[in-house]
This record gives sequence, structure tokens and C-alpha cells, in this order.
Amino acid sequence: MNIPALIAKAQKLQSLVTGPEILVLPNVWDAGSTRIVADAGFQVIATSSAGIAWSLGYADGENIQRNDMLFMVQRISHTVDLPVTADMEAGYGENPEAVAETLLETLKAGAVGANFEDSLSKPKGRELLEFKLSVERIQAARVAANSVDVPFVINARTDGFYGSRNDDPFNEAVQRANAYLEAGADSVFVPFVNNKNLITRLVKEIDGPINILLGPSSPTIPELKEIGVARVSIGGLFSLMSYANIRKACTKIHDGGTYSWAQNALTHPEMNELMS
Repeated sequence: MNIPALIAKAQKLQSLVTGPEILVLPNVWDAGSTRIVADAGFQVIATSSAGIAWSLGYADGENIQRNDMLFMVQRISHTVDLPVTADMEAGYGENPEAVAETLLETLKAGAVGANFEDSLSKPKGRELLEFKLSVERIQAARVAANSVDVPFVINARTDGFYGSRNDDPFNEAVQRANAYLEAGADSVFVPFVNNKNLITRLVKEIDGPINILLGPSSPTIPELKEIGVARVSIGGLFSLMSYANIRKACTKIHDGGTYSWAQNALTHPEMNELMS
């Protein structure tokens, strides 16, 4: 590992997370999407675990093997000279030691930040991990990062609104978010919240930078900045849009044999230039 280079990138990511501007993260899933996002002027690359899983033939939800995810994180990290933050799902193991190991392997792959979520995919839906264990997982991740003297940016995701069996998911999310920040997380990710008033309440109650997942019904980025949201990401939305466009093109080819769908495609030389 090139520790000095990783430290510089981690410090850059940290400064953007805590800076005055909202950090906008259009999530990527391969080298091509990474180059496109970088070419558009974004300062940080964030991976989509869902997008990577789908591209390799897996369903989302930690069905992909950790080594396969790390391989793609490495390819993405080596594609651009920008800080990369990787979605490492639930850390590929329930115990704190597994999360710590995953953080170090993610750092070796070239990323200087990662999401770690506190729920697992079960047959009946997402299920939150026990509170104490969830806090210990973030503590272990921070100790692992400190052991190599890299200010690795931990974005602790809580699925209080998604996997909670609690009658009060708001308080569940706030309690977990603040506990993760105290345990060593640099920011917290509270997905699946689109209501502006609810997001405003989260910003007031959570004692650190907040990441919101964008979707078609979300407030605009300027509105989220005004509220005080620190970072926003789009998850698997770009990859879903890409697959939707392929599906539409297939329908046109199959049903009518027309090619109007190709009019807005990147040209071969444009893509080669991006990748060179």
C-alpha cells in the first residue's frame, strides 16, 4: 500500500464530508462508469454495492463474495486518481473482527472510505443487528483504520427506517446514528428517508454529518444542502437507469427493428478517450 497517497486521499475525503458544501456522490459500478463520473467533475468516487453485484451476476444484499467486491473496488480505485469510498454492505461478517478485516482489505484495494450497514438481508426482509454488536462493529473498524495511521472515512449506515421492528423507527435511527458517531464513525448514512421535514429532524438530532440516499421523490440537492445534509448518494440508480435503457433498446430492436435508441449513445472514440 502507498500509505502517503492513501492518507492524502483520505484527508481530502474527510475535508469534503465536513466542509461547507454538500458532497454529491453519483455511485459507480465499474471502470467505465467511474471515468464518466470523474470526467463530469465530481471530486470523489463512490461505489454502488448493488451495481457491482448486478454486473457480476448476483442479487444485491451481500450475495456477492467479498473477494469479488474487493476486486471491483480495486479496479475502480486504480481507474482514477481520486478518493474512493466503497459500499462494503454489512462488512461480510457479523462479528466486529470481520468488519475490521474488511476495512483493511478495502484500504488495500485503494479505497479510503467505506459504508458499513447495520442490517442483514433475510428471507422476510432486512433485519437489524443487535444494538451493542452494531456499535462494537464500528469501534472495531475505527481501531483497524487507526492501526495503519490512515484517516479512513467510515460512513456508518443505519437501517432504522428499513429493517427496524421498533414502533419508533425515527428514535431507533437517531440512537444508532449517534452511537456509531461516538464509536468512531465519521458520518452516518440514513437511507430510505425522503420526507423533507423528517430529514430536517434527523439533521437536528444527529450529532454529525449525515448522508441521505437520493431518489425520484427526494428533496432537491440545494434543498438538502439548506437543511444541513452533508453528503448525498444515489445507490444503484445509475446502473438501474443503464439497464432500463438496454431493456428499451432491446424492445425496439425486437419489435420494430429500429435504431433511434442509439442516437444519444457515446461514440466509440469518445469512450476510448475516456478510458485512455
